[in-house]
Amino acid sequence: MERLQKVIAQAGICSRRKAEELIQAGKVKVNGVIVKTLGVKVSGGDEVVVNGRPLTKEEKVYYVINKPKGTICSVRDEKDRQTVLDYLPKGIRIYPVGRLDYDTSGVLLVTNDGKFTNRMIHPKYHLPKTYIVNLQGMLSGEDIFRLKSGLKTKTEKYAPAKVSIKQKDYTRDRMIVELTIHEGKNHQVKNMMEALGHQVRRLHRSRFGTISDEGLRPGEYRRLKPYEIKQLTAMSDNEGDDKK
Repeated sequence: MERLQKVIAQAGICSRRKAEELIQAGKVKVNGVIVKTLGVKVSGGDEVVVNGRPLTKEEKVYYVINKPKGTICSVRDEKDRQTVLDYLPKGIRIYPVGRLDYDTSGVLLVTNDGKFTNRMIHPKYHLPKTYIVNLQGMLSGEDIFRLKSGLKTKTEKYAPAKVSIKQKDYTRDRMIVELTIHEGKNHQVKNMMEALGHQVRRLHRSRFGTISDEGLRPGEYRRLKPYEIKQLTAMSDNEGDDKK
């Protein structure tokens, strides 16, 4: 059983806060009885009516988009900047799973499944995320060792990362690195590289869990296949167990 306001929000009618207002205003009935008390729980067999309209379950949808650089990971933006949802189907309530910075591109999951979202981004599960990092400057052997061992700074401690050197440009003093991390701290990759004295020129997330950007140009998206959703869920189970 779940709280009534959560069930209403999951049906895509409104936000949870708005659902609470509707309940308190006497606009919601459960099995023919008006409910004004918050915290009431309902099951799948209960009939819920909001503003005279029976509640129907919202179909769960799951997308992956190759987020273009220069877009916001948000449902809307106060500055009227372009968001990732501008590239996705209209008329359905969906939201990004976590965030990528405005100037970062790459794999981003989008869904309307709150439980799935929590499993993907909650610190308990630590799903692997792989980035292609275009650096100004060269990582030294010591830098790579610190990243693989778990970088520590004055203000932060990061879990061990996987590091693979993809390209070196000695003429321009640049390097391309593939970095896999299991955390999701704000600006994590940029902060890690800055702590080592290197500037990130470009940042692209090439993989989230088992989902890659293969076949998707910037701004393109596709629906996740059922087996991919199961793989991600299974991976979160395994990662969560590993952290116990």
